[in-house]
Amino acid sequence: MLKDIIEERLKKLSRLKAAGVNPYPRVVERTHSVAAAREKFQALARARKKIVLVGRITAWRDQGNLIFLDLKDGTGQIQIIFKKDSLKNFDLWKDVLDRGDFISAFGLLLKTKKGEESLEAETVEIISKSLRPIPTEWYGIEETETRLRQRYLDLLLNPEVGEIFRKKEIFWNTFREYLKEKGFLEVETPVFEQLPGGADAEPFRTHHNALDTDFYLRISLELPLKKLLVGGFEKVFEIGRIFRNEGIDKEHLQDYTQLEFYWAYADYNDLMDLIEALYKEVVKKTAGGLTTKWEGKTINWGKKWPKIDFVEAFTDINKLNPLEASREDLFKKAKSLGLSPEPNLGKGRLIDLIFKKTVRPTFIQPVFLVNPPIELVPLTKRSEKDPRVGERMQPVACGTELGTGFTELNDPIDQRARFKEQMKLREAGDKEAQQLDEDFVEAMEYGMPPATGFGVSERFFAVLMDKPVRETVIFPLMKPKK
Repeated sequence: MLKDIIEERLKKLSRLKAAGVNPYPRVVERTHSVAAAREKFQALARARKKIVLVGRITAWRDQGNLIFLDLKDGTGQIQIIFKKDSLKNFDLWKDVLDRGDFISAFGLLLKTKKGEESLEAETVEIISKSLRPIPTEWYGIEETETRLRQRYLDLLLNPEVGEIFRKKEIFWNTFREYLKEKGFLEVETPVFEQLPGGADAEPFRTHHNALDTDFYLRISLELPLKKLLVGGFEKVFEIGRIFRNEGIDKEHLQDYTQLEFYWAYADYNDLMDLIEALYKEVVKKTAGGLTTKWEGKTINWGKKWPKIDFVEAFTDINKLNPLEASREDLFKKAKSLGLSPEPNLGKGRLIDLIFKKTVRPTFIQPVFLVNPPIELVPLTKRSEKDPRVGERMQPVACGTELGTGFTELNDPIDQRARFKEQMKLREAGDKEAQQLDEDFVEAMEYGMPPATGFGVSERFFAVLMDKPVRETVIFPLMKPKK
């Protein structure tokens, strides 16, 4: 029983203290990491140079007057040998140490008769006594909710999980370094907003005590970054957390990291050239090559990405032209697909709902999906060829959107009119429709240069890892245990 194990370890803790040992010292000596000791093993062993290693006990093999244990730090694992005739306080350590404890071990490196690189300890110090047992590697923790809730145990027992987060650092750093090389300035913008904007999403709300004012947590990075274009910056980006009060599934989280950048004097055609090259660099550095696996399929990121017209793809699959269909036509179509659209949804939201059910899943290899109906993109410039569509591009692969980019709307009169259309949808009950942001429109009235903008979230990384998105977050938000 867990309770009995904890009580037994508490007794060992008391014995350590009674022996004058501090089981949680403030500092500890360390001369080498495990990786460094292994790298320099021959030279250190030949010179009989004594070293100090620190780490967690991950295995314990008691053979009476001889004990073998495995010691693991953040760089690797090595065997430690306790001998009764050579280790100071052998009987104490044999009695009080457990798998999971952190120790330091001082001694000489040697190879056992079986050829295993080891350290024979002359002295040992405990540096952190564990009170709960770590699940054994044979049984581990299999249930997903438990693994995510106790991620620290998941990391201890499953080294491949830690590798995901090392790759995630490479993923975001590649974006950052690439954009900086292209002359983009990295900035930070506020998390609290008076009005949520830049996306169709329901926000979280909070209260600022010092200002005695309600604020929203941002659902996008877009509007503050566009204001920087008004202020004279030409290339800006931010990598930051955003918050959307939406449902949980394999592609969606409520708080997650997103990159957005804005680029003056460019349009979505320039953007597609940059994004294809950037994504290929990100995939290559993160995954180690330009092909990845997703749900048993091989995804080739290295080929030229074709451009697919949104309206044509939608019409071909649904036998319904979204530009010509009425709201009622789209509502009936959604119902016929087994969807349950809210009765107050506008035309744009209905098109998006049908698209995600019927069109998006068909794109497995990377493509650019371009020029959706203008109702879907209230912050986007209309196409000069057909004002019924907006100049939006989306990299799509593995059946999902992996980013969104636009030729940005910079006409304040048109922007205000589109906000008002969104407000009508809100008044009809659409909680995700955008609100009229007078402060942003006022900034645009001072003049915003022609520009393109782009956003990508960590969903892209999850696809590269072939994992549900919350499994690629170190500590995903979980419902509290009762």
